[in-house]
Amino acid sequence: MNDTPTAKMPSSPARTPGRAGLDIQEDAQRLPLAATAAPIISVSGADYIVRVGSQSLQILKNISFSVNTAEVVAIVGPSGSGKTSLLMLLAGLDRPTSGEIIVAGRDLSRLGDEELAVFRRETLGIVFQSFHLIPSLSALDNVAVALEIASPELPHAKVREAATSALEAVGLGDRLAHRPGVLSGGEQQRVGLARATITRPRLLLADEPTGNLDQDAGALVINLMFDLARRLHTAVVLITHDPSLAARADRVFTMTQGELAETGQGRS
Repeated sequence: MNDTPTAKMPSSPARTPGRAGLDIQEDAQRLPLAATAAPIISVSGADYIVRVGSQSLQILKNISFSVNTAEVVAIVGPSGSGKTSLLMLLAGLDRPTSGEIIVAGRDLSRLGDEELAVFRRETLGIVFQSFHLIPSLSALDNVAVALEIASPELPHAKVREAATSALEAVGLGDRLAHRPGVLSGGEQQRVGLARATITRPRLLLADEPTGNLDQDAGALVINLMFDLARRLHTAVVLITHDPSLAARADRVFTMTQGELAETGQGRS
């Protein structure tokens, strides 16, 4: 018997706030939008230059690419090539030196700090390599806090109901009260995935999400992430060193010394 959990849409709350306030059941039945909608990401001529002492170091060079709604894109390349820097720009955590970055119809260069915070809260989910869970909180509370921040008007009981469903969707319904310190690395990353998707984001950014996991735990996290993203019609930008993982994306880009090029179709 295969006990590996498969991602399922949270079903407890009758309605979970999030992207466009859609019902869970309604959202799960929506048709894929990639072929008809405007790109969720459109980057044109983006450069990113930092100062190191008296020197200028160009991290990204004339980056141009787009990602469609509901599309999964992988970016591969050696360490130090600029992959994570690009993800920081897409998240609005840094600004390009020149060029244009439009995410969900918003030109990030034109947004102030408060507007960027709202943009991230309403649009993004982020999965980190190092989990970044709050050690003093249970798995349930680590997930719930993301929804409390995104939807402060939601009653506490509804928040916990949605967080419970999100953890059940990643196979952790029996770990609700556990704190990060007693969870395995794979379980912690699944908590991180539940936290990233509880708000039903339009875009999920994943920075080496399996980098700290063994092969089996990493495969489980990726299976769940891809399944949830496709069910939610959420676009994914995945940073990885693993060619076999990248091949499961819709498209693959390679970053080399700050330059990005599309290098293949995935879904192998």
